[in-house]
Amino acid sequence: MSQEKSAVHKWLIGTLTGTLLCGAMAISPLRAQIRTEQIHADHQQQQNSKLVEDVRNATKQFLDVNNAGPAGYEPAFGCVSGPDHGAMGIHYINGAQVKKNEIELEYPQALIYEPVGNKRQLVGVEYIVDMKKWLKDNNGVTPQLDGQDFQLVGSPNRFALDPFFELHVWAWRENPQGAYVDWNNHVSCEGE
Repeated sequence: MSQEKSAVHKWLIGTLTGTLLCGAMAISPLRAQIRTEQIHADHQQQQNSKLVEDVRNATKQFLDVNNAGPAGYEPAFGCVSGPDHGAMGIHYINGAQVKKNEIELEYPQALIYEPVGNKRQLVGVEYIVDMKKWLKDNNGVTPQLDGQDFQLVGSPNRFALDPFFELHVWAWRENPQGAYVDWNNHVSCEGE
């Protein structure tokens, strides 16, 4: 091999080796980041499962809609359908719980039922607190329940209410978008 070809050969091997080493060094942090994200997602899923399970345990007596009235829950707003997909269902609101403006796992402000003919099937719950009062009473800290952040619903809104924080928990019906997303594609108002 000529001296010129040998120099090109050495340069090519050196360049390829350097490129491979740089690539390996770049992939290693990427793998660590992906693994960290997976661990975080697994931890979040376990937390979510625990909250969903806790809500199920706290609200199982309301699987029978006849238990909602004596506990202070009354239907409101009719069956709420999504603007472009899914639904929430019929909210049974507990006015006393709404006025307390506290977050108590055992006492959601609303039970959510899907209409199925003349029956009602419990699909989830909703925790609701007034934004201004909550922030004033809690030093400006936004609400959470077992690490799950509430969403802010500004004003004006479809309920004609002042701004409020809310958290849906789809404890009794799986939601393909997630256990805490407002609209559930597995809930319908068509059975009303």
